[in-house]
Amino acid sequence: MAAIEVEGLVKHYGAVTALAGVDLTVAAGELFALLGPNGAGKTTMVRIMTGLTRADGGIVRLGGRDAAREPAAARRQVGLVPQAVNLDTELTVAQNLDIHGRFFGIDRRERRRRIVELTDSVGLADRLESPVKELSGGLKRRLLIIRALLHRPRIIFLDEPTVGLDAAIRRRIWSLIRRIQEDGCTVFLTTHYIEEAEYLAGRVAFIAGGRLVAVDVPTALVSAQGEWAVDRLVDDELESSFYPDRDAAAAAAAAFPGRVILRRVNLEDAFLQRTGRGVIAGGAGPAA
Repeated sequence: MAAIEVEGLVKHYGAVTALAGVDLTVAAGELFALLGPNGAGKTTMVRIMTGLTRADGGIVRLGGRDAAREPAAARRQVGLVPQAVNLDTELTVAQNLDIHGRFFGIDRRERRRRIVELTDSVGLADRLESPVKELSGGLKRRLLIIRALLHRPRIIFLDEPTVGLDAAIRRRIWSLIRRIQEDGCTVFLTTHYIEEAEYLAGRVAFIAGGRLVAVDVPTALVSAQGEWAVDRLVDDELESSFYPDRDAAAAAAAAFPGRVILRRVNLEDAFLQRTGRGVIAGGAGPAA
C-alpha cells in the first residue's frame, strides 16, 4: 500500500514556480529521501503534504486519504519535524510534549506514558523538567522528533532534521531515524546532505527547479553514472568524467595533462550530473 501519493503537484509564488507538476509514490514503511539544494522546492513540497501550504494544483493522498478533501483524517496520520526549531523555549520538555498530546486528543494517562517512553528512548528522561532554552541544539532536534511521534503517526516528515548540527550529533539523529522506520513508520526525509540521503534512504529523489529529475535506489543512481571517475582542474574549475571500469578511467587519467584524481563514483556525482551543476559527462556516464 502507498503511504504517500502525489500527482501533478504545482505551487507558484508570484512569478516563481516552486513546484512544476511533481508526481511521486512512497510505499508504506519506506524511508524515502528528497535531496536538493536550498530553494529547490523541498520544504514547499513538505508543507503542502502536511497541510501547512495550499497547492495551486495537484493531489496529495496520505494513507489513501485525500489531504485536500479529508484534511483532518489525513493530518492525524502525519508527524512533522520542521526545519526550524518551533518549540516553546520558555516551557519545559514535558510541557512541550504535553501540549502536543493535548492537541491530538491523547488522554492524560496515555500522554504521560508516551512522554516517559519517548524521552527515555532519546536520552531526555532526565531533562523532563528542564526549560527547552537550556537544551543544546542536538537535544532540541531530538525533542522535535519525539514530539512528532507522540500521537503514533503512520507517516513522519523530517524537513532537514540535522541542519546546522555537527557530524557526531548528526549520526545520533540518523540512528534515531532508522529506529523510527524499523518501528514501522514511513519516513519522508528532505535534506541537502548527500551522505545523509545515501546512508539512510532506501530510495532517493533528486529535485531541482521544482521538478523531480531522478528517483531510484542510491546504488542505481550511482551506477548509471559509471563506476569510476577522474577529477581534474580545468581553468581553476574542477571537472569530473565517468567511466565503466577502473581500467578505462586509468587510461583516460593517463592521457590528461596535469594532476588528476582517480576515484569511485558516488551519489554526489549522480546528483550533480542530473541537476546540471557543471559536472561533465565522460566515457560512460549519461549527459544531464
